Amino acid sequence: MDNKHKPVRSRIMAGLLGLGIAGLVSLAPASPASAQSAENQGAMPMPEFTIYHLEGRRSERLVWLMEELGLPYTLAFERGDLMASMAAIRAINPSMPVAPTVTYGDQVLVESGAIIEMILARHGEGELVPPLTSPDFATHLLWMHYSEGSLAARAIADYRVWQIQPPTQRSPLVDSEQVVQFAENFLSEKPWFGGDEFSAADIMMLFPLNFAFQLNIVDASLFPQLSAWMEKVQARPAYQRMLAKARPDGMVGSLPALPAHAPSGPRNR
Repeated sequence: MDNKHKPVRSRIMAGLLGLGIAGLVSLAPASPASAQSAENQGAMPMPEFTIYHLEGRRSERLVWLMEELGLPYTLAFERGDLMASMAAIRAINPSMPVAPTVTYGDQVLVESGAIIEMILARHGEGELVPPLTSPDFATHLLWMHYSEGSLAARAIADYRVWQIQPPTQRSPLVDSEQVVQFAENFLSEKPWFGGDEFSAADIMMLFPLNFAFQLNIVDASLFPQLSAWMEKVQARPAYQRMLAKARPDGMVGSLPALPAHAPSGPRNR
């Protein structure tokens, strides 16, 4: 997609609906010709789209997506101040103040995976999704949902429990090592979670895998395929642009890594 769009431009804007959001970045395609081309190919017109963001959180997925697609968006956050950024989210979405919260036209939406699927269906022009008739389409959808439903859910649960009581053996049930190993096994056969090509599933999978590796929930050295994939996706130009705009000072408010994770190896049954 990078070759189909000229680089987007960003500008720092002051104020948002009277909330005083300092970290507000607006991006738009550099040429109206690209927007006309999208319309000619059947994409719906892109409404005004604002991502209310917390640095280092799931809202990064949406910034990365928009950079991959070259679509216009506005990024709202207080640089280096998670509390102020969260206050802005509460002002927009008091009943469910989570990141990401987005405004899409006059709608307020949450859930990064659902927002990604909506953007791709309406504005993606077939990008970042395998063809419907491809075998990769089924596994692309699998990883789109596995990222949160299985991987993030298990890793977050184990992290919370092991903070209170460090593990001395593997659980007889599905644990963090198994949900990560499932992903490792897939990448031994395919280069991307999108299958033969990078897809939005790769965008979805990076957050929970970083969480599991960086917080010592699993032993990252056991997963060479995933480690190589992480280097590859994080080297993408769109990902690097996302970092520059959405995490300009690095991680803010990091959680502490676990002192120990469950021993690797077979489970006790």
